[in-house]
Amino acid sequence: IRMNPLVAPGILEHLVGLEDAVKELANTWHPEDPRYRADVLRQTMMSLSYSYFAYFHATPEHPDWAPLWNPVYTLQPNPDDIYLYSPIRGDLRYKVSGNRGTVKILSFTTQRHMSGMVDDIAQIGAHNEIDDQDIAFAPNGDFELVFSAERPDGHTGNWAPIHPEATGMMVRLRSYDWENEIDPTLSIECLDPVPAKPRLAPGEIIARIREMAKFPARKTRSYYRLQNGVKERVGFNVFEPVRMKGALAKQVYWPACFQLEEDEALIIETDLPERRPYWNIQLNDPYFNALEYVYRLSSLNGHTARASSDGRFRAVIALEDPGVPNWLDPAGYREGGIYGRWFDCDTNPTPVIRRVKLAELRHHLPADTPVVTPQQRAEQLRRRVRACQRRRRW
Repeated sequence: IRMNPLVAPGILEHLVGLEDAVKELANTWHPEDPRYRADVLRQTMMSLSYSYFAYFHATPEHPDWAPLWNPVYTLQPNPDDIYLYSPIRGDLRYKVSGNRGTVKILSFTTQRHMSGMVDDIAQIGAHNEIDDQDIAFAPNGDFELVFSAERPDGHTGNWAPIHPEATGMMVRLRSYDWENEIDPTLSIECLDPVPAKPRLAPGEIIARIREMAKFPARKTRSYYRLQNGVKERVGFNVFEPVRMKGALAKQVYWPACFQLEEDEALIIETDLPERRPYWNIQLNDPYFNALEYVYRLSSLNGHTARASSDGRFRAVIALEDPGVPNWLDPAGYREGGIYGRWFDCDTNPTPVIRRVKLAELRHHLPADTPVVTPQQRAEQLRRRVRACQRRRRW
């Protein structure tokens, strides 16, 4: 068999793009810290492992769901969300069908390019979004939803438009009550006649491997920029609300960068909107990854959070369990990110952060703040682990 000249004998020759991801260490908060270097190496491998799904799993002509962000691929997923992705083409027609389940929100976003798949993030753009409020379901939750550039002649069922430049579809399965809500079951199929899925030619395989190697650097560049921007504009322990363009137009984010010492605690305090269909708060590491959220209590939502007796929400970030409700565990990080979300709420209050000594924490909380015992905390974590593991994550 004659060797294709594009197929180098050593695979590392096709993975040189990984070095660009490691160079992004210079854009972290402490590039001289060996722990940061190790974290960036781990993050690079994480993104590389995900990129196989992005480049080899499915095609626009032969769509299929791949996992997107989740407890393994942790570049800023919402812990309440399960994300799915399929490549699509704007000139083809697709049908998504299945059962809605009972999750809090089910949404579909079609867009041009996905983060990590192009060098210029300005090329990425969400075109159309449809959620369960706009979809008709059978009494048992079954549904069909057609995506196409124009509504098919005679079609009276669920339909959503696709922009001619669309290249991908992203799905969010957003859960409030991880223990009891049922995730949707979904399929996607191309409605247009297409050839059988082909065997890839050697040159195409190599081209996709090289794109895989570029993926980690592209991801870190865009996400470091987001988190570093918050720190540069408002510093540590200050929230900077923002409404993103495109996807999730109903949602207001409230990001911040946190910082504390081992003997300190951060108290996050806010009013709660009167109408609040969904809201949450989570902790990220300094590289914009969601902190471990299966075996750590690093996120809360409107179902799991407990309001104080005055109706306000108070959470506490501390490196050790402070024995109060709404502990957010930073998993050993003294610096990192915070992301909160108000979804379709009637108001969007901006929380505040107070930095206090851990030993004096209760002096800064309402007098009737309950005590959470170690036994209660252990049970809370056990239930969280079971609930998260029972969700579809990949």
